[in-house]
Amino acid sequence: MHDMSDEPQPQQPGRGRAPEESRAADAPRPPAGDGSGGGRTGRRRLVPTRRTVLGTLLVGALLVVGGFVLGYTLVQIPSANALAVQQANVYLYADGTVIARDGEVNRENVSLDRISEDARHAVLAAEDRDFYSESAIDPSAMVRAAWNTATGKGKQSGSTITQQYVKNYYLRQEQTVTRKVKEFFIAIKLDREQTKDEILQGYLNTSYFGRNAYGIQAAAHAYYGVDAEDLDAGRAAYLAALVNAPSQYDVVAHPENRAAVEDRWNYVLDGMVEEGWLDASERAGMRFPMPRESTLSTGLSGQRGYIVRVVKDHLIGNGLVDEASLDAGGYRITTTLHKDKQDAFVEAVDEKLMARLDQENRKVDTYVRAGGASIDPETGKVVAMYNGVDYVKQYTPNATRRDYQVGSAFKPFVFTAAVDNGSRTQDGRPITPNTVYDGTSERPVQGWSGDRYAPENEDHRDYGDITVREATDKSVNAVYAQMAVDVGPDEVRRTAVDLGLAEDTPSLDDAGPSIALGVATASVLDMAQAYATLANHGEHRAYTMIEKITRNGKEAVELPEPKARQAVSRQAADTTTHVLRGVVQSGTATAALSSGRPAAGKTGTAEEDKAAWFAGYTPELATVVAVMGQDPVTAAQKKLYGAMGLPRINGGGAPAEIWGQYTREALEGEPVQGFDLRLQPGADRPQPSSDTTGTGATPGAPAGDDGDGTPGDGETRDRTPGASREQTDDPARERTDGATATGDDGGGGTDGGTAPGGGTTDGSTGGDTGDGETDGDNDEGDGGGLTGALIQGGRERE
Repeated sequence: MHDMSDEPQPQQPGRGRAPEESRAADAPRPPAGDGSGGGRTGRRRLVPTRRTVLGTLLVGALLVVGGFVLGYTLVQIPSANALAVQQANVYLYADGTVIARDGEVNRENVSLDRISEDARHAVLAAEDRDFYSESAIDPSAMVRAAWNTATGKGKQSGSTITQQYVKNYYLRQEQTVTRKVKEFFIAIKLDREQTKDEILQGYLNTSYFGRNAYGIQAAAHAYYGVDAEDLDAGRAAYLAALVNAPSQYDVVAHPENRAAVEDRWNYVLDGMVEEGWLDASERAGMRFPMPRESTLSTGLSGQRGYIVRVVKDHLIGNGLVDEASLDAGGYRITTTLHKDKQDAFVEAVDEKLMARLDQENRKVDTYVRAGGASIDPETGKVVAMYNGVDYVKQYTPNATRRDYQVGSAFKPFVFTAAVDNGSRTQDGRPITPNTVYDGTSERPVQGWSGDRYAPENEDHRDYGDITVREATDKSVNAVYAQMAVDVGPDEVRRTAVDLGLAEDTPSLDDAGPSIALGVATASVLDMAQAYATLANHGEHRAYTMIEKITRNGKEAVELPEPKARQAVSRQAADTTTHVLRGVVQSGTATAALSSGRPAAGKTGTAEEDKAAWFAGYTPELATVVAVMGQDPVTAAQKKLYGAMGLPRINGGGAPAEIWGQYTREALEGEPVQGFDLRLQPGADRPQPSSDTTGTGATPGAPAGDDGDGTPGDGETRDRTPGASREQTDDPARERTDGATATGDDGGGGTDGGTAPGGGTTDGSTGGDTGDGETDGDNDEGDGGGLTGALIQGGRERE
């Protein structure tokens, strides 16, 4: 037995504290941070403890959960948004007269069982392939979309079909954080309260497909004339593709976008195959199903629907108003269009073209389409457009489409480029209106390093030695193909873009001699803008269609300030105008004399008579008219041989006649203005020629002779060195630059006598283009026969 004792017992190893530890523990602690090693010091104090990290995470998690619970509780599923009672957008002429209202919603709701399975699968393949298996939101897709948008890879939504339906049906379209937060919580609630089928049905009935069609049923009728339950995979895939870009993906309204549309269409079909919704063998045999032209409410009939469509495209394309906002409605859009000029354009087309068609007895007359655009050169404002006979019957706006060759209406850009760049012929002679070229048909161009190029003239006619002035009057292809090489095709292209053609004009990048003959497919509106730049002495103003935009009585959009730039030198533009005066006075466009105004212009005909053009201007107005051939069923381009009972169509016919009547009516009551032109040095003097380059010019042509044995434009003019000044509004006006006045325009005499400068009552002049006679059977120098350029062994027509 051990003795019981009051003495402390020794501690077992590992238990309790050693005496030294006890003493140390009882000793006073040094203050923290005194360098004695007590407490957390230095860098260790900056590193959070595990307890701190865990606490922060717990608090953060509680806040997130609390925020989610609070948001879920507070955000309720609202009533349907204003789309169900959508406001109209009102479109007005410049004087405030109403053009049209586009706010009537075209929608017919249908149950899911009345929508074909192919249509449902096509939309899922396009928008949300995991719709039936995923939740209402896809956080990973939202993060990915936000990242791609932030890093410049394109704006993306990352939204599921449920979220898109919530946005379409319950919320507005604006891109705000508040709207996205509401969309998030409503989508979660909706996913709990409605079945997937109900959500998909709602989505298909609220999505916008273009052509004022809301919902899959309205879209099926608008594009294919069938019910939604009758949509097959091919047509359904196209409608599904439309949801991505309803306006731009309408291949009838925008044929230039067909390649992009077909890429999207293929993406949808391939997705259907991947998901097992479409048999691969069936997919392999599919061809793109071209939609029909639209049939719409008579409220948009005539020119009204075209104007609405073109103005909307202009607003969206220039970033003035986004499509979602326009769809929401409520805008009051005042355009630059003048009602009297718009009416005059329609009347001119009806009288000079449509009244001459016999669609019952001549099938080719059913192909005839027309497009036109008119611009104020000084302001760039579009004052009138003609887009087609009736928006309800022909949906495509012909003023803005870019799929018809412009033909020889492009040639003035070549000459402008030559003057602006100070270009010379192959033997070193400056290119002026009186420079002599070899106009032999199928003469190979000289100085071109590419494949042999030998364009043929209209009807294979040989002109021999011919001045640029006369070659323009008669639209001689051999001369202008050579000139394009002398200037440089790249310089020609640059000048055309500077004047007003779009950078992405199809075939404009075909930088060879053929650029001179109009292989590019610019729109009528783009061509009008380019010619307006010439009329404005080379000063370019981007065209505009909008005067003012308000919403709910307030200014809704701040329009950009119009800007002007000198696209080409004044001498280049004015000398081109000087040459184009001859085309109207004694060349291929004498029908334009019916305007009763001093005018300049150029005719053009597309390959195989598929389109005919006249582009012209007075000092006050630049207007382009095109007559086009298109199959009303297939939308394919068609030849117009025999249209209107004529052997061939050309720009000097109906297009110039329409131009003349429209211009006369549009400017009625306004004072007649003459052209005030400053010409390039030597523009009124014949050029000496060389026998060494194959131009075949007549050596030693006497002064006042253009080298063709006829009196020349410069015959009676002062030979003062330096720039010439062609001033037709006041020949007696003081000249301070040593230039000479020329009697070109005639100043538009109206009393039967001779007007200043030698003008007469019909607008012709006494001494402008003595070399401008045309053969009675050669109305259009670039017409149906056109060019037969040899390219890589094949023949290419202008």
